[in-house]
Amino acid sequence: MTDELSLYDFTLPRDSIATEPARPRDAARLLHVIPPALTGTEQARLTLHRIHNLPDLLKEGDLLIANNTEVIPAKMEARRGEARIGITLDRILPEGQWHALARNARKLRPHDTLHFENDPVTATILTNEGDGAITLRFSVEGDAFDRFLERRAALALPPYIARPHGPTEADTHDYRTIFSRFRGAVAAPTAGLHFTNDVLKALTAKGIAQETLTLHVGAGTFLPVRSSIAEHKMHAEWGHITPETAQRINETRARGGRIVAVGTTSLRLLESAADEHGLIHPWQGETSIFIKPGYRFRAVDALLTNFHLPRSTLFMLVCAFAGTDTMRHAYHYAITEGLRFYSYGDACLLERTP
Repeated sequence: MTDELSLYDFTLPRDSIATEPARPRDAARLLHVIPPALTGTEQARLTLHRIHNLPDLLKEGDLLIANNTEVIPAKMEARRGEARIGITLDRILPEGQWHALARNARKLRPHDTLHFENDPVTATILTNEGDGAITLRFSVEGDAFDRFLERRAALALPPYIARPHGPTEADTHDYRTIFSRFRGAVAAPTAGLHFTNDVLKALTAKGIAQETLTLHVGAGTFLPVRSSIAEHKMHAEWGHITPETAQRINETRARGGRIVAVGTTSLRLLESAADEHGLIHPWQGETSIFIKPGYRFRAVDALLTNFHLPRSTLFMLVCAFAGTDTMRHAYHYAITEGLRFYSYGDACLLERTP
């Protein structure tokens, strides 16, 4: 395994960054990437399709696993005295506390009270971890907290989606997947944004089953690797795999079917829940798994994912999955062909390097 961050860097033209999704969603382009080890050639096989062609690229008996987390409004402005504090919720902690990323966090001390303009809800700082990370407790919970978020918070869209006046009404729909069920994510599991009812019906008709798990994606997903790969620490995210889902995955593998992860979030939780023999166990708790080249995959055979940021842990993950040379070649091809990158962009279907 290499620790050279430059291996995971590339130049992306600004006009390659998608700021709106494809319409309809399943019209997004799909790059199918088959590594050299599976083609018997010296170079990966790359073919362009559309998302609605996905059933043709999978096999009868495959099992598709998507993330059913639902994004909450997580970005808000608060005040501590005269100081403005920008807060982006990251993840809920035991006993109703929240981990968050804060702008001007150096001003915050334990027991400080944050106020929100013209709102009775307050928040108390519990800890300041440094580097902009804090924990806090709001004065309301449950349904009252949900109503507070609807009043005071906005979607925490990735910084590369330019919204000078904040998220639009269209973003409220566009940034939500068809699988959304359980509230708690700060960022959308963006590979799931491509799916429509028509695609799901076509998958079912071909004998490709679907299951879901839950991984509440945190704000840390946007953070690049700033120092070295060895020193980078992943933010923890809460996930859940039910016993029924675990059993269905294991039965699929036992029959010779493939597990196809929809998104890196689904893949990370599946790999967290897999034992050394590749069996998936029910899971409930946090994972901070960092998958990079050198990792031995145990649970996932194919991955549907968007195109990721340079120098990011997500690009390292896809390099681990399909090979660094293969993914650098695939990304160069994608840029040359005008494919759209990041959350609202196009997708690729990766076959795992043996």
